[in-house]
Amino acid sequence: MSDEATETKRPLLTLNTDGERHPLENALAIAAITIGLIALVLGFIPATHFFGALAGVIGLPLALFSQMVSATTGERWLNVIGMIASFLGAAFALRHGGFSL
Repeated sequence: MSDEATETKRPLLTLNTDGERHPLENALAIAAITIGLIALVLGFIPATHFFGALAGVIGLPLALFSQMVSATTGERWLNVIGMIASFLGAAFALRHGGFSL
C-alpha cells in the first residue's frame, strides 16, 4: 500500500522516458517530424514542389542532427519518422519540378 502512495505517475504520452527533462532534444524531435510531414504533404502537391523541396532539404539534416543528440527512444522514433518523411517529401517534390519556379 505504501508503494502505491509514494509512486509518482508519469504522463501517458511523454518523450522523457528516463525521468529527466530534455527540452532541447524534445524540441528538435518535434521540429524534425513537423518539417518532415510538411515536406511530405507539399511534395505530393505538384503546385507546391518548390516549398516541398525546401522543407525536405531543411528537414533531413535537422532530423539527422536531432538523431545524433537524442537521449530517449521516443525522440529517436520521431527523428526516424521525420527523416523518412523529409526524404520522401523532397523526392516527390523533385519529381514534380524541384527548385524550379
